[in-house]
Amino acid sequence: MSDWDAELEDEEAGAVIRTVARQLKLWREAAGLTQPEFGALIGYGEELVSSVERRRRIPRPEYLDAADEALGANGRISAMKADLEEVRYPKKVRDVKRLEAEAVVISSYNNSIVDGLLQTGEYARAVFSARRPAFTADELERHVAARLARQEIINTTTAEPLFSFVLCESTLRRLIGGKMVMRGQLERLLEVAQLPNVDLQVLPLRSEDNSGLDGPFRLLKLKDGATVALSEAAFISRAFSSPRETNLGDMRYGIIRAQALTPRDSLALIEQVLGET
Repeated sequence: MSDWDAELEDEEAGAVIRTVARQLKLWREAAGLTQPEFGALIGYGEELVSSVERRRRIPRPEYLDAADEALGANGRISAMKADLEEVRYPKKVRDVKRLEAEAVVISSYNNSIVDGLLQTGEYARAVFSARRPAFTADELERHVAARLARQEIINTTTAEPLFSFVLCESTLRRLIGGKMVMRGQLERLLEVAQLPNVDLQVLPLRSEDNSGLDGPFRLLKLKDGATVALSEAAFISRAFSSPRETNLGDMRYGIIRAQALTPRDSLALIEQVLGET
């Protein structure tokens, strides 16, 4: 069944997509157009028009703009683009994005891949392409777009949130996507590390101490003073907010930072790996 199916998404997304699909169908029928006629008018096939109205596909912004113009809706159909923008992404991504928007400090440790907030589009695509069973082409593009959309929070000139990233050296040397993709990713790390609200550290492979062997995790300190810990493993993602769990996460992250290279030495190592790639 299609990953775009609203019924499989979640209640929030399903409600929005049902409303948009119903409105599009009502506007089309009010204009006296069949699905093939409407598709021809806006430059899309009958199958896509049918899939949108049956909630099996989420209409893209250009589809809504074309429908708005063809049906003389004077912006009322195009206005639904904002409603669809967030629910276009998986629920887990939307939930994390909302938490990140409320964070004043975001800390992340990863020993498998580069943190999603730091990934280039090519690197993200290579990561999702490695998944088995494989994503469909639509699912792949959807996940890549969702990951890049989260990065809006770090591509900013504001002082908040503060970011602290610790990457295991293995994430720099693992040739995900091939040499050219990794070169672009390493260059991206060097670029982001120059931002005044970003600290980037590398935990070197030569280090005998590594308190991050249990796997990647993130800590988000929110504006209301609460802390949320996020942990991901195969087949499961978990969020923790109890003081006991978040304090343990905070302690572990502090130890990992102490075991890692300084930001200055970390940049030197990234530049070295870039030269070797």
